[in-house]
Order: sequence, then structure tokens, then C-alpha cells
Amino acid sequence: MISTATTSTGDQSPLAAALAGLPRVVDLLAARAEEHDRDATFPYQGIEAVHEAGLLTLTVAQRYGGPGGTLADVVRVLAQLGRGDASVAVVTAFTLLQHAEQARTATWPTAGYRRLLTESRRGPALVNTLRAEPGGQGGGAHGAGGPPATVARWEGDGWLLSGRKTYCAGAEALAWMAVTARTDEPVPRIGTFLVRGESEGIEVDPTWDQLGLRASASHDVVLDAVRVPADLALGLTAPKASAAPGPGRAATAELTRAWHDLALSAVALGVARSAQDWLVRFLNQRTPANLTEPLGSLPRYRGALGEIEAQLIGAEELVNGLAPRVDLAEPDAVARTGPAHLLATRAAIAAVQQAVSLTGNPGLSRRHPLERYLRDVLSSRVHLAPDEAVLDAAGRAALERGGPRP
Repeated sequence: MISTATTSTGDQSPLAAALAGLPRVVDLLAARAEEHDRDATFPYQGIEAVHEAGLLTLTVAQRYGGPGGTLADVVRVLAQLGRGDASVAVVTAFTLLQHAEQARTATWPTAGYRRLLTESRRGPALVNTLRAEPGGQGGGAHGAGGPPATVARWEGDGWLLSGRKTYCAGAEALAWMAVTARTDEPVPRIGTFLVRGESEGIEVDPTWDQLGLRASASHDVVLDAVRVPADLALGLTAPKASAAPGPGRAATAELTRAWHDLALSAVALGVARSAQDWLVRFLNQRTPANLTEPLGSLPRYRGALGEIEAQLIGAEELVNGLAPRVDLAEPDAVARTGPAHLLATRAAIAAVQQAVSLTGNPGLSRRHPLERYLRDVLSSRVHLAPDEAVLDAAGRAALERGGPRP
């Protein structure tokens, strides 16, 4: 067993100790979020704080010496981190998802994962899966699918990886990259190649200049003949086999997607809650010249605030209710996380937009954080599958449940 950065405190379990330190981490993130957003600089200090609290290794399995955090734990943590700094929360989410997938499937080779855990003990070791490619290739969150353009060529006793990946959250600080690619064999195979972030031939192209999540460093990663040992090429499969996986592989893929859906939903809802907190302070303190009481005393504003609260309660109950059921691998719950992600994101965006409309000019001023919350929550859609794809899948499932048409 290899212990991670998470350690027990007194009689607390590692998981309880990590959760106990969460409020302090959130305060630290919130104090620096505006600076990193304005300068589009990566929040190294914030990631360090998440690591020191044991939250970056929350989902390392107990058999590897970790706390074994569940999806329900992840949703709780990411919602709070999203309150502090959405960019830190997003980067943390992808590392947590990697450890969680290893806990479920053990796809990483023993030596490679052992090295990752050793690095995690020494300091923050960020990991992300790089799928998306310019033009929509690669099957990532932004792509329409199809084989990746990134190519692996066999040379000597390993692979040489070349290509470009886009929307790579945390790109400049990743310790490991799980890169999807196809081989250049006569019958190409598709798989995942584990690449050290410091490998020769890797260049981070600073293309990320988005409206929000500006500190997430979701830049392009360019790979030029990056050497990958043979044992770090995972799941190489012919495209036809990948297109029609067996029931076991399909269930595993659906569970991985479900974790992604709910984890990123939690981040968006955390941002929306911070926006609501700021709105409440504004309504309690703002007294226009034509009034003798703050805006919060007016029924119109209370009703609008109640609408925001109702939207967020509904979305949170949906995400928090599905998470423990996904932990139990309930098929019905797993199938519902795509629509849940869509609904939670819509609710978060609507809540922040309504907060801005209620505050007027102050809400759009860069002197206040509400406009940053708006930009961050709008940019959270970058992690969501296209609405039409989610709704088409939900419609197909509804038709199948209804049986044959008369």
C-alpha cells in the first residue's frame, strides 16, 4: 500500500479529516480568485491548498492507501470548491475523476500508478484525460466523435505520440496526461497513452482565452514524437470493437460518464451559490435614495430571490440524490446523469443571470465578483455535451421504455 497526502487527524478518518479542512480551503480560494481571473494565471497556491487538505487524493481507493471517497463525497467537495474558485474546482475534478476510475477499473499498470501516488504524497500531482482535438475529433466533450487524429507510431520498444489536444484543463501543471490516440498500424487501434507532463516533445500552447474559467489553463497540448513505454499504452482496441463494446465495457464507460456529469454539475452549482450569497448581501445592504429600507425588504426582490433558491434547491437535490445511487451502480441512476447535468447547468446559469438582472450595474461591475460568477457559470457549458445530443438520447430512452408503436 502507498499512502497519499491524506492523513488522519486524531481519531478522524482520512476522509473526515479532508472534509473538515474544506471551509478553510474555500476561503483561501475565494481570496485569490479575482486576481487569477483578471490575469488568467494558474492558481498554483489554490491547488497546493487543495492538496494539503487531502482533497486532491480524495478518491484514491482504500486498497491503495487512500480515503476511498465516493461520488457523493466528490459532489459535496466540488460544490464547495466551486464557491471559492471555479477554475480550481474544475482542475481538481478531473484529477479526482482519474483516481476514481482507477479505483473502479485498475486500468493503470501497477508501477505507473504507484509512481503517481508517490508524487501525490510529495505535492500536487494533477492528472487529466486529453481527448478533444481541434475540429471535433477525438470524442471529447467538444467533439462529435470519430477516431482521434493523434497518432502513436511504434519505434523500438515503445510508442512515439504526435498530435494536438485542446481544452486540456490544467495543461501547464499536469503531472500526467492520459492521451487518447490511434496507432499507425495497417489496422489502427485506439487506446489511451499515459504521458508524463514533463516528457520531452510536449509543448503547452496557451490558446485558452475564454470568457470565464480563465485561471483553469485549459490550453492546447502539442505532442511531437513523445515517447511512451509499451506498458503505458492502455486498452488498445480496433475501432470496430470500440464502436460496439461488450456489456461490461459499456457499463464501465457509462459509469465513468456519470461521475463526470455529476462532478461538473456540482462545480456549476457551487458558483451559483456564491452568486446567491453575494446577492443576499447586496439586497440586505443596498438602500436606494427613494427608499428607507434595503431592497431585501421589498416583496418583488424577496420573490425573485426565492425563485433563485427554488431553482438551486431543485438542481442540488437532483445531483445529490443521484450521486449515492451512482455509487451503487444503479442503472436507472447512471442513465439519468446526462439530463441531470443539463438541468443543473441550466439552473445554475439561470440563477446567476437572475442575480445580475436584480442588481443592475453593480452586478456587471468588475469591482464585484458577481460578473465573474456569471462568466464562470456560462463557461461551465464547455464541459457539457451539446443539448441536442443529451435530449436526443433522453428521447430515445423514453421511446424505448414505451415499447413498440401501434
